[in-house]
Amino acid sequence: MHLYLLGYRGSGKTTVAHLLAQALDQPMVDTDDWIESNHGKTIRQIFSERGEEGFRDLEQTAVAQVSSISMPTVVALGGGAVLRPASQQVIRETGRRVWLDASPELLYRRICSDGTSQQRRPDLTDRGGLEEVTEILARRRPIYASMAELTIHTDDRTPDQIADEILVWINGMKS
Repeated sequence: MHLYLLGYRGSGKTTVAHLLAQALDQPMVDTDDWIESNHGKTIRQIFSERGEEGFRDLEQTAVAQVSSISMPTVVALGGGAVLRPASQQVIRETGRRVWLDASPELLYRRICSDGTSQQRRPDLTDRGGLEEVTEILARRRPIYASMAELTIHTDDRTPDQIADEILVWINGMKS
């Protein structure tokens, strides 16, 4: 079974996935990186050329491809990777699911402090900024909650603390 980390952009999925992959001695895949690597373009460029639906098509394909990796893998899902029912089903059938939840304010601060985020990722509404994060997160929260087997609130927690909590949860399932 894979270990899927889901949540909004800036929630720490990629950072925590690297820590978990190292601790579990498993490979790690970030679906946004997978898409960019396979298409030779940033997500922003793909959005510009294909629109959001075109990107979501590629994202659904990436989820299907990553889920078919034969060895257990730690997967950092793109923030919208769980929006389509087909992807939700594949993710549920092939792995354990952890939602890294955070406040809109923290997410926005992290997005702003990530030097590559604005270059690589587009705004999802015409508003942008904290207003966009709050709006999109409110729409996605019920989906994240329905997908998650474990929810970790990441405000005031370090990536190491988050990874440790996930490892305790995983080890508890083995007992």
